[in-house]
Amino acid sequence: MNILANEPTLAYSNNTLKATQLVSDILKANPQMQVVQAVWEASAARSEPQSAWADPQFRYTMAPLTIGSNASSYGQRFELSQQIDWPGKLRLRGEVADHQANAQFENIAAVKLVLASTAKSLFADWYFIHQAIRINKLNQTLFDEFRKIAVTRYGAGLASKQDALRADVERNLLKHQAIVLHRKQLTILARMNTLLNRPPDAFIPPPGRLAEITTLPELQSLRTKALLSRPELKVMLATIDANKTQVELAELEYYPDFNVSAGYNSLWDNEDKRFTIGVGINLPLGQAKREAAEKHARAKMKQARWQKTELEAKIQEELQIAYARVEESLHVLKLYREQLNPLADENLNAAKADYQTGKSDFLTLISSEKNRMQTQLQTEQALADTYRRFAELEYTVGSVEAMSLEGQHRETLP
Repeated sequence: MNILANEPTLAYSNNTLKATQLVSDILKANPQMQVVQAVWEASAARSEPQSAWADPQFRYTMAPLTIGSNASSYGQRFELSQQIDWPGKLRLRGEVADHQANAQFENIAAVKLVLASTAKSLFADWYFIHQAIRINKLNQTLFDEFRKIAVTRYGAGLASKQDALRADVERNLLKHQAIVLHRKQLTILARMNTLLNRPPDAFIPPPGRLAEITTLPELQSLRTKALLSRPELKVMLATIDANKTQVELAELEYYPDFNVSAGYNSLWDNEDKRFTIGVGINLPLGQAKREAAEKHARAKMKQARWQKTELEAKIQEELQIAYARVEESLHVLKLYREQLNPLADENLNAAKADYQTGKSDFLTLISSEKNRMQTQLQTEQALADTYRRFAELEYTVGSVEAMSLEGQHRETLP
């Protein structure tokens, strides 16, 4: 049996699959989550080394020509030294690393948000394809019934044999459509299993009903939430903090670092001169390179701030569009459910009755049935589109979990 590496144990039975379960399983099993987690861990591990002192240096020197002489004239020198950065430099380097790690941590939430939105969209596809297959089977059965009616009328001399042949043609077209739908079902199954890190043909149960969405939160409240929740904005905030700290660090680079040392030198005849201590500093004479580094840090901070402003505008635009698309889908779904579907049913029933009594021809009956089948499919498509577009709205708001409407101002759509 072909098993993917690190395949999670997912116990799917023959019961229906819920959207929340699919989202949860994908977030647990998808390798992308492990990748961004590892990137964050690697970034977080840089903080301590950046803020730590440099290793102390030990130096040993000897005079080789004194080897073999008596111990009192053997020449050697020991020295231990430690670099000490200007106060504040180590702290700021550690803070830069911390902010960069925070940005990587928010990337985990960004990937989680994308995967959750993709999972919800795939669940809508999984729901629709099952409904399309169900409708196809029902209509195959219905065309069998039409054929029997046509054969009965033909036997009674009330219709031509062509009516039965037309029913056979339509039923075979439905069988062809069933093959196409099955192929689409396997495609969706493979996409879902890929996200679940499973073999592409692994079993996934049929979907449960899609959640009914009849109301929407107030748009302004979603704007506020989006500007607080979107992980991309949090990444930009962490990047701005890192750049701001980098500017402070660049300002401290104008100040020297220290080096303190202690040593023992037996080369001196005078024993009082053999033990030494010292201090040294680097001379920050290259002001041009330090000014360039400071300008670079300030430019990066300015760039990040404008990128944040641009991202905020883009998020609000995406939210406006996603909200309008959900409203449109809700109206379309209501139109199909309350008007088009009942009309299609009524039209089919009338056509069936008229054909049985000889008031209309078989072509009218077939046309009515095809119209009804198409209306049924479009109703289920409208429901799937509504769920998918609401998932897009949740993504735009920055919500991994399904948005709760409880405790919020509700606007009931007409």
